[in-house]
Amino acid sequence: MKAGTAQQYARWIGAFYLITIVAGGWGESHVPNALLIANDLAGTAQRVASSVGLFRSSFAAYLIEAACDITLNVLLYALLRPVSRNLALLAACFGLMGTAVFAAGEIFYFAAALPAVDADVARVVSPEAKAALTYLCLTIYGYVNGIFAVFYGTATVVRGYLIVRSGYLPRALGAICILGGASFIVKNFLVVVLPQYDLPYVIAPLPLALVSMALWLLIKGIDRPQWDQSRRRQLLEDDRSYGPNP
Repeated sequence: MKAGTAQQYARWIGAFYLITIVAGGWGESHVPNALLIANDLAGTAQRVASSVGLFRSSFAAYLIEAACDITLNVLLYALLRPVSRNLALLAACFGLMGTAVFAAGEIFYFAAALPAVDADVARVVSPEAKAALTYLCLTIYGYVNGIFAVFYGTATVVRGYLIVRSGYLPRALGAICILGGASFIVKNFLVVVLPQYDLPYVIAPLPLALVSMALWLLIKGIDRPQWDQSRRRQLLEDDRSYGPNP
C-alpha cells in the first residue's frame, strides 16, 4: 500500500474513532446508566417504559458504533501490517472478538425494553415479572460490558505496541494506547475477581487514548517517508520468507 493510500486510511480511522466515541458514549454508557436504578426493580422498569424513545436512540447509536468498530479493525490491520503482520492480525482478532461479545450483551440490553415495546410480551407477563426482566437484562448487560473489556483492551495494547515500533506514528501515541488498553484489562480482572474494587475511573485512560488516536490520525496522519521505509522492510522480509530456497 502506497503512502498516499495509507494516509487516507489514517484519516478514515480518525473519523471512525470520533464516531465511535460519540455513539458509544451515548448508546453504551450514558443512556444505560441513566435507565438503571441500583437495587430498584420497579423504578428501573418504570424509567425504561417512560423512555422508549431514548432507549431506541441508544440502541441505534450502538449499531452505528458496532459498524464503525468492524471497519476500524480492518483499517487498523492495514495501517499496522508493515510493522508486524502477525501482531496486526492478532489485534484484529481480539478486536472483532470484543465486538462480538459486546453484541451478545446488547441482546440483553434490547430485551430489557421488550415489556415496554412489544405488546405481546406485555400482555403475557405480570407486572412483577416485567420489572424483574428489565432489571435483570440491564444488569447482565453491565456485566457483559465488563467481560468484553479484556478483548478490546488486549487489541488496544497490541496496537499500541505496534505504533511504538512503527516509526510512522508517534511513540507517545502508542504508549497512551498501551496504558488505555491495560486499563480495560484491569477492568475485566476487577469485574471477575475483585468486584468490590471495580470503580468507573479505572478505565479513564482508554477514552484519552481513543481521543488521542482520533485527533492525531485525522489531523496529522502518518509520517510518509517513514511509512515508505517500513513498507520496504516488510517487502524484503516477505521476499526472504516466501522466496526460493538456495
